[in-house]
Amino acid sequence: MHASQIILLLFIGYIVFTLDKKQKNIPVPALLLVIGVVFSFLPFFSEVNVTKPVIYDILLPALLFISAYRFSPKALRENAGIIATLSTLGLIATAVLLGFTIYVIGGLFVSLSLVGALVIASILTPTDPVSVVSILKQSADDPKVADVVDGESMINDGTSIVLFTVLAGILTGEKSFDFLSFIGEFLYVSLGGAVTGVILGWIVSKAVHFTHQKDYQVMLSIVLAYGSFHIAEHIGVSGVLATVASGIMLAWEFENTNKEDHYREALDGFWNVVEPSVLALVFLLIGIEATGYLAFDHWGLAILLFIASIIIRFIVIAGTFQFFSRWRNTVSWQQIGLISWSGIRGTMSVVLLLSLEAQASEEATLLMSISFAVVFLSLIIQSLGVYPLSKWMKR
Repeated sequence: MHASQIILLLFIGYIVFTLDKKQKNIPVPALLLVIGVVFSFLPFFSEVNVTKPVIYDILLPALLFISAYRFSPKALRENAGIIATLSTLGLIATAVLLGFTIYVIGGLFVSLSLVGALVIASILTPTDPVSVVSILKQSADDPKVADVVDGESMINDGTSIVLFTVLAGILTGEKSFDFLSFIGEFLYVSLGGAVTGVILGWIVSKAVHFTHQKDYQVMLSIVLAYGSFHIAEHIGVSGVLATVASGIMLAWEFENTNKEDHYREALDGFWNVVEPSVLALVFLLIGIEATGYLAFDHWGLAILLFIASIIIRFIVIAGTFQFFSRWRNTVSWQQIGLISWSGIRGTMSVVLLLSLEAQASEEATLLMSISFAVVFLSLIIQSLGVYPLSKWMKR
């Protein structure tokens, strides 16, 4: 991708963020996605090649760090149990139920193996709330609805990568499934990533005292966001969870130990510019990349799977809440429905999809087309529906 293309995409993102005054009704990411699809037909962008390293290694760490750094430590303490359960056991249960559903429904349209169906399910389980959390915070009656959606999405990215890696390995014949080895790998990758992030976040939170220059403190936050990610990946643990843990740790230290306001002022000033820039690139590039996979003959199947994914997520979330008395007695079915609807597929799903591109098989291409179609429907339909659904709940 050329520098001129990046600059133009950033400029388009600036225009969209500036002109879109009704971000509740038409969330910016959904609009950027559609623009990206249109751009894919222009000769200037025809040679843009969106690869996994571009999204995963360069753009994703910034989004993860921003989300984690802004997440309230108080909200995390209050909702830790439900967030941890939904993003681990809940995600695995969703993937299994959705995988078998895809296998049954998909068999009516295409030739699809059970492992292939489970791979699609693992791609569609991680959630990406960047387009809806701000809407939920403004429109939902109870702030914990947005907290759960946001917190779950930060953690379940790490779970989904482990699950996808195992299933993709089975699909290609590189691995065989063993329950104990899966649990061992999951615990090592996830806990190792979290511990790495906490340690690095604590170190950086103390290092800010060595300088009173705000610019240098911002530099430290950049080092933390990308350093925690790539150090964790290098030692074989989850870079996603390391970045999330480092951001949460930094926020916790600033709230409880380093209470000087100028720390947050400096970091907010920088990351508030980075976030829309990265979001613009991510969703425009997703639109450009998705177009080549959306021209397939099974949109009826994609629509059915999209509906099934929402229903299954609702069932899993409703079932999970029954194990937590605080939630069982205080959360309405409408709120459960809103949390379920807000589980939009996005950046992490695309990262996992791009991991399949190396498999030049007919089944891999089919899996990518089906998954891209469901992700596209999710980003458009669910993003547009969050605000009217939350307003209807209030009435």
